Amino acid sequence: MGAALSSGGRRSSRRTRRSSVKPMSEINVTPLVDVMLVLLIIFMVAAPLLTVGVPIELPRTAATALPSEREEPLTISLTADGGVLLQNADVAKSELISRLRAVSAERDGNRIFLRADGSIPYEEVMQVMGALNAAGFNEIGLVTDQGGPLLEGEGG
Repeated sequence: MGAALSSGGRRSSRRTRRSSVKPMSEINVTPLVDVMLVLLIIFMVAAPLLTVGVPIELPRTAATALPSEREEPLTISLTADGGVLLQNADVAKSELISRLRAVSAERDGNRIFLRADGSIPYEEVMQVMGALNAAGFNEIGLVTDQGGPLLEGEGG
């Protein structure tokens, strides 16, 4: 009688093991993490390449960066050789006000960023700022590189 019980117990335990096996329902996140890390590295490398590509030697100041906007920022660049660029397109100084008025009609805000090479005379920068104001852009941000000298002589 004892032998029958033990053999019968083994058979029933085998049946319960087979019937209690459930499919694995866990998600393996390792491939997902690998893909996300690769995408993160790609975007970290590509992001600096997406900045405005006009080579200008900006002056250094101790000013901090402005908060970001909803619209793509509109930039005017003054190159060392006297050229004027609206975003990345060359513009003649005589056509600057008319082109800016056309752009201003399509935009919500009136903020514009002015990038000027540090070797350009102050008078030329002020003439372009006057043209920006005449075209309806009253919020002019001057773009500089950070890390310049402070007025106290410290830094940079």
